Amino acid sequence: MRRPVPELLAPAGSADALFAAVAAGADAVYTGLGAFNARAAARDMDPATFARACRVAHDHGVRVYVTENVYLREGEQAAAVDLARRAFAAGADALIVADAGLARLVREQVPGLELHLSTQAGVMSAAGARLAARELGVERVTCARELSVAEIAGLCAEGVPVEVFCHGAICICYSGSCSFSALRRGRSANRGDCTQPCRLSYRLEDGRGLPMAQDVGERLLCPRDYCSIRHLAELADAGVAALKIEGRMKNPDYVYNVVRTYRTALDALASGDALDDRDLDELEVQLGRSFNRGLTDAYLRGTSGAELMSFERAINQGVRVGTVVERGHHEVVVELTQAVEAGDTLEIRTVLPPDAPADVPRRFPLVPCEVSGAAGDRIRVRCKRRVGAGSPVHLTASARVLSEAQAAVAALRAEAWRLEAPVPAPQREGGPVTAVRERPLGAGGGAPARIVAAATPEDARALLADGGVDEVAVHAYRIAEDPGWEELLGSLTVVLDEPCRVSDEPRVRELCARARAVVCRNLGAIELARETGAAFEVAAPVSATNSATVRWLLDLGARRVWLPDELADDQVRALVDAAPVGSCGVRVAGSPELMICEHCLLTAEGPCDGDHAACARRSAVRYLVEADGTRLPVAVDVWGRTRIFDACPQDRRVLAHALAARGLGAVFVDTVPVSGWVETNTFPTNPSSG
Repeated sequence: MRRPVPELLAPAGSADALFAAVAAGADAVYTGLGAFNARAAARDMDPATFARACRVAHDHGVRVYVTENVYLREGEQAAAVDLARRAFAAGADALIVADAGLARLVREQVPGLELHLSTQAGVMSAAGARLAARELGVERVTCARELSVAEIAGLCAEGVPVEVFCHGAICICYSGSCSFSALRRGRSANRGDCTQPCRLSYRLEDGRGLPMAQDVGERLLCPRDYCSIRHLAELADAGVAALKIEGRMKNPDYVYNVVRTYRTALDALASGDALDDRDLDELEVQLGRSFNRGLTDAYLRGTSGAELMSFERAINQGVRVGTVVERGHHEVVVELTQAVEAGDTLEIRTVLPPDAPADVPRRFPLVPCEVSGAAGDRIRVRCKRRVGAGSPVHLTASARVLSEAQAAVAALRAEAWRLEAPVPAPQREGGPVTAVRERPLGAGGGAPARIVAAATPEDARALLADGGVDEVAVHAYRIAEDPGWEELLGSLTVVLDEPCRVSDEPRVRELCARARAVVCRNLGAIELARETGAAFEVAAPVSATNSATVRWLLDLGARRVWLPDELADDQVRALVDAAPVGSCGVRVAGSPELMICEHCLLTAEGPCDGDHAACARRSAVRYLVEADGTRLPVAVDVWGRTRIFDACPQDRRVLAHALAARGLGAVFVDTVPVSGWVETNTFPTNPSSG
């Protein structure tokens, strides 16, 4: 009797990658079509190639999903819906979306196209899945990568089909929550144009500029790659609907190798054949023969410490295949622990000889493997660099994987071009998307409401007594640090934390019940606020970057929607003009948050006992220092989550003044002094007054 197993979903950043996935045994593939997807640099297919590829995939029983998983700017809605319409006509089986406004528009204008919610939307709990399924009509939810197997099982029990990532690169920040690239580099990760700041070198320093990280390497934000090969039975038992492989920027040989490895494991699971540790070791080695930064299952096991990270390097780690046992003239002898073949590429991770000068750097020479060998064999490898005995040897490119992938892709490419040229996609019903302002400009006007976030309970009391602001706010993670906040909650607006996992839900429910109002930053938090009857607002990472999404949030009951910090001034103007008057708010002062990580950055300082609340390191000043010396403030909360803030405080008061007469509803001033710069609680009448 066959056991049901999840769908195996593979990346297809190009036609050849799609063919590789189909040949290797994928059940479904996902791809972009040139616009509105979270891999702006991917080699997406043109419409004719996509139609042919859909035909090939469907002939082999493989479904095709199209990604439109970025947050749309105002004015892009019509083009995005039209792209969805054309993809459906060409053969797409489902659309993967992050933007709630786009999801609603596609549901209305492209009936019959299945909708899947992207991990960018930040679903982490059953509450978020309930809201997405009920209010957006999505047929599947892709959950956050940070969840444990137990959390995934709880989410699946809600009855909404759940897709989980099973392999590939991990963003250290919660997906959809990262503004690092946008605010520091001018290119938005939420628009598919990430500059990958998490893969760069940093220093960790205290307030005096002294280094704090132990000698673990400089890639302090670089995680290893996700690998679930040892957890497939647990995930199947949890009720997971689909296992998703990351990698739309990866080559076809990567897709082919990873897909066939997971296919082998899932087929064994389906047939009832138990995979023992030796089998799993072999599968993991096979996965390591394709690009990886080291493999980790830390999140699935419920951990996120140093074991998650690849501190030393952010490039391909390959898989270890042996050790240098002898050094000769321009060659070394390698004793193999895994098989290699002629044509493979090997990397020698240099252990310097005892007589090497102290200033000789450690190197990682890449050398060709010219002979084949089995585990236990000794082979000679040419290497001009001085490396000592004991140097680990890794395989970083497999000639066999490349050859087999090329042959499989060539066969399906030929099959695709034997098909008749596809018919141009017909235009389906549904007119252009337009934004309609619901009230005359300036109606119900007056100055925007002024909300100030206080740094301490004493500051909050002073602001409440002053009467010079409309609301006083506090960030939820700060409440846990000081019991003095508790007696003030009924008078405060609480800005809820970005994550809303099952472990966070009791705290979120309590804050919803006790606070004057809450600002929800996760779909799950919105659901809990509605269930408790709390007055609520919404802010990023529930990103509202267009008027359709703003209207959806207002329809859910939000009294106000805060626009993301990463929107440029002209984008803010366009959105405020298009959204209902008074519905939008803008942060005008404070240090923007660049990212939030489940991983505690302070583990780079040494072993951690996991007791975050009692950790003395958290109370000390810490900065993440960029290569140019820019110091980014770091805060770690009582749950071990790291927040990294911009070094440059935001000042958008001039913009807010300009928008006041155009319907801006509120301004937010954050006085929390994470960067040593504190704004006053005033909203000056003269925009030039500073």
